Amino acid sequence: MPSSPITRIRRQLEDLPRDLAQHIEAQSIAEVLALFPDPRKPRGVRHALAWILATTLCAVLAGSKSFAAIADWALHAADTSLHGTGFRAPHVTTYQRVLGSLDADAFDQAVGTWVRTRIDAQVIAIDGKEVRGAKHAGGTRVHLMAAVDHNTGAVLGQVEVGGKTNEITQFETLLETLGDLQGRIFTADALHTQRAHAEFLHQQGAHFVLTVKANQPKLLKHLTALPWELAPVGNDQRDTGHGRRAIRRIKVSSVPKGLGFPHVAQVAQLIRKTKKRGTNTWSIETVYIITSVPVHRGSPKQLNTWVRGHWGIENGLHWRRDSIYLEDKSQVRTGSAPRVMASMRSLAISVLLLAGTKNVAQGNRKMSFNPARPMKTIGITGLSTTLH
Repeated sequence: MPSSPITRIRRQLEDLPRDLAQHIEAQSIAEVLALFPDPRKPRGVRHALAWILATTLCAVLAGSKSFAAIADWALHAADTSLHGTGFRAPHVTTYQRVLGSLDADAFDQAVGTWVRTRIDAQVIAIDGKEVRGAKHAGGTRVHLMAAVDHNTGAVLGQVEVGGKTNEITQFETLLETLGDLQGRIFTADALHTQRAHAEFLHQQGAHFVLTVKANQPKLLKHLTALPWELAPVGNDQRDTGHGRRAIRRIKVSSVPKGLGFPHVAQVAQLIRKTKKRGTNTWSIETVYIITSVPVHRGSPKQLNTWVRGHWGIENGLHWRRDSIYLEDKSQVRTGSAPRVMASMRSLAISVLLLAGTKNVAQGNRKMSFNPARPMKTIGITGLSTTLH
């Protein structure tokens, strides 16, 4: 009796994991995971790295939040969708040990490259997050800085911010992982309103949309002193959601003399008013923006949308990883595992978003109904279990 497709995949994984690409859908994330180099010595290896990575991602897609939950998911898959294929579920300690030994930089680069092949990101947010619960062996917390596509919310690239450095020094490092930056627009919070960043982006043919706050006091003073009361409102955006109402009004001006910041093409004042549902009290925030995007490409409406989009990504990525995956409560400590698991969560979110899922928590629940679902989603096909 001929062997099933999944059995053939298993055999190839055990003999030569790099050949997984011959047995799954072309250009799938499973291919990328299969090609990842195994840091272990061949002798004594019972579980192919490709299966450890693939089952980890599948488990996280199904909502798993810990190594124990990942191992439980793999055991359930072995008894259901993979029953009769010879698949052996790795023990929880195997997941801990193997993921803790991975080259986290190489992992982020590999999965980020895959995401970038799926979309043509034109507007990209730079966003940093500290994983409060997870720590390295030395006690330092894991702090990751990501590049996120405005349109889909997918994570395009990610680097770790070391304990002896900060996000500012890692800005160029992150952007250099993204490939060609020509024509792309980058949004970032006030921390990255740095002249060196503006020069770097200009040299790469890219543009910036940056917020100006107290960390640039002279620049902020210059902008607040402009006669904004005489400028017309360029764009007014209103929305209601998440229990509040918001109004965002932007005024745009040409660059004043003596601004002292390179490559600025426009400056803007954005007034954001918000109030909670059921109250009459408005909270008002005034924000100043500088951008290298010329007027013909960045209208007031577009600038307003980009700034709003950046705030949404800051809140969205953080909220998903904290509230859905309970990332800040993670107690992972071993080797590179804290960072690899954070990267797995970002990858799972990206996979769901690219698949058209709008609600990640709902997507997790749907994936949890049948282990074959996440397998099919990441590109492993030929399963005997019917998908519904």
